[in-house]
Amino acid sequence: MTDSATSHLLPVFARADLGFERGEGCWLISTKGERYLDFTSGVAVNALGHAHPRLVKALQEQATKLWHMSNLFKSPDGEKLAARLCEQSFADFVFFCNSGAEAMEGVIKIVRHYHFSKGHPERYRIITFEGAFHGRTLATLAATGAAKYLEGFGPPMDGFDQVPHGDIEAVKRAIGPETAGILIEPVQGEGGVRSAPPAFFKALRQLCDDHGLLLAFDEVQTGMGRTGDLFAYKRTGVTPDVMSLAKALGGGFPIGAFLATAEAASGMTPGSHGSTFGGNPLAVAAASAVLDVMLEPGFFDYVQKMSLLLKQKLASAVDRYPSILAEVRGEGLLIGVKAVVPSGDLVNALREQKLLTVGAGDNVVRFLAPLIVSEAEIEQAMACLERACTALSSDPSKKAAGQ
Repeated sequence: MTDSATSHLLPVFARADLGFERGEGCWLISTKGERYLDFTSGVAVNALGHAHPRLVKALQEQATKLWHMSNLFKSPDGEKLAARLCEQSFADFVFFCNSGAEAMEGVIKIVRHYHFSKGHPERYRIITFEGAFHGRTLATLAATGAAKYLEGFGPPMDGFDQVPHGDIEAVKRAIGPETAGILIEPVQGEGGVRSAPPAFFKALRQLCDDHGLLLAFDEVQTGMGRTGDLFAYKRTGVTPDVMSLAKALGGGFPIGAFLATAEAASGMTPGSHGSTFGGNPLAVAAASAVLDVMLEPGFFDYVQKMSLLLKQKLASAVDRYPSILAEVRGEGLLIGVKAVVPSGDLVNALREQKLLTVGAGDNVVRFLAPLIVSEAEIEQAMACLERACTALSSDPSKKAAGQ
């Protein structure tokens, strides 16, 4: 493995001193031959685990046919995938891109352009929420609004009004003559696996209807099965006008998308948006295979069953280690454990036990198991957690977060 001191990769990631050479289902094999149980899923990307045979077959077959032909021409397979996504959702149109940040840029553009096309170019502002994470481009950073991400990149892009998460009165106060829409994650992933009650989402939908605003959902992390349904909006009781997807959409192959109703997309005409690589045949093949697997009968019943089991096991651990673990949060297999000790210490202790997890805001550790995880693998993960908690409990240097 390349020494970090001599690496030519831009040092913007706080990488663990650990590298992997292959994966099998829910397991990763390191360059040293050690096996790790992967409850990061590439940060909610590898929803079907590693080297899933259906995905491998789809990519291998497509690789012998066509890799790229540009969006100057028709995309028969892209048309089929878009039709299937629309059939499974509220949407009438899909735009394919390459990442979650790109998908969110498209969401922001479609919301703004909708009002421009209706003769109201002054309506460009979007209400967002504290604790959100929408991406790393200049626009999505401004939508996220977190100072730690914005620092050093000049004045934040104008047009975003951030309010406290779950505060409907604050949302009402933020609506003005320049407001174009409301943007929210059904569950905040990076923000600490935080959600809001269905009544809040219903109130947002009503405000948008009353004021002629577009309701946009960021489902980059929650979409494609992570919360126990294909799309998390179905669990909120409301339907958005625009939605972003990425992460698990390609099961590990880079692809993003934004979906919209015909009305929301009415302002998007030739030349109003584009992408060189968006919807390339390899990405479409991977996403189509992911959808094939997820739409098989019983798939989401299984995810919900594993979710319940994992939550129960984690809740038991919280009861037994109150000096280490505080509470369990989340839906489906987007599960967070709020830690008492610094969350980074818990992530490190779990990694020492060969269980990979990922931190989040609010001192939370995310357990993002692949959606194909077995009961036996959940039991193994909990044994790792048990050993990690025992190690942390006996280490006097590990003090509670904030003390």
